[in-house]
Amino acid sequence: MLGTEGGEIPEFGFRPRAPLVSDRVERTEVDMKLGGVLFEAKLTEGDFQVQKPELVERYCGFKEIFDSCGLPRKARKYVSYQLLRNVLAAYALEMSICVLLDARRPDLLELWYAVMRCVRITTLRTRCKVLTWQELADCLPPTLQEFLEMKYGIVSGGS
Repeated sequence: MLGTEGGEIPEFGFRPRAPLVSDRVERTEVDMKLGGVLFEAKLTEGDFQVQKPELVERYCGFKEIFDSCGLPRKARKYVSYQLLRNVLAAYALEMSICVLLDARRPDLLELWYAVMRCVRITTLRTRCKVLTWQELADCLPPTLQEFLEMKYGIVSGGS
């Protein structure tokens, strides 16, 4: 379901070190790396962060990877900064990116689809995935299902 091989060890707070135009690397974190997949997980956060264009466009390959005219913006700023930098990191590392989100948040799903639509490189676009917590809950042990339901109100997709 996660698009990984069995037995892989997750790396939480993974630093992908995506290259910047200035020959430096970005030092931000991705929520988790598991095998060849980076994960951005949303449970309680309200959005994917807003950022100024000059900070987003400093990543190597930004203009080649994205159709920037179609990316969601608010007052000139990009409204899905975390998603953009994660796609750029996945490209730099030749990995996939999966966004884990709550099915009760269609607004976040729409933002992810808006970003995916603007990925120009077809092979990269096919490595952009989405999975809801509800879908994932179907495959979890009962104790984890209970935790997700108690703490976040998330129940499996079949319930």
